[in-house]
Amino acid sequence: MEILTIQIQPIQPIETVEIPLPTADVPSYVPLVLPPSDLREPKGTKPAKENTEQPPPQPTLNLPPLPPIPIPSNEVLITTSIAAITAVAATTFTQPIIENIKKKLQKFLQGKINKWKENRKKKRDSLQSSKKT
Repeated sequence: MEILTIQIQPIQPIETVEIPLPTADVPSYVPLVLPPSDLREPKGTKPAKENTEQPPPQPTLNLPPLPPIPIPSNEVLITTSIAAITAVAATTFTQPIIENIKKKLQKFLQGKINKWKENRKKKRDSLQSSKKT
């Protein structure tokens, strides 16, 4: 009795593509160091003097029948003045241009309306004359 055997071909190596592992730059930071909650001044030291000067009082406008009105700082006054001047200049400059466009547009639209009315009247007249005959 014979045992059957199978002949297997030799294994051929399969070529694979090598993909390199991705790398990344991980952000880093210097960790915050918090002082302990029971931190105290060392003995023999004096606390630093804080500047206790207060800013000068805000200027006010006094009108007898009214309560004192605070005047804003120079920065605010300059900013609002520039904004107001710019708005007035833009309005003054663009108003004649807009008026001119408005007049031309009104003339154009009125011409179209008049033409439509004439065409409508012609159609009515032609319909009436065709009914009479």
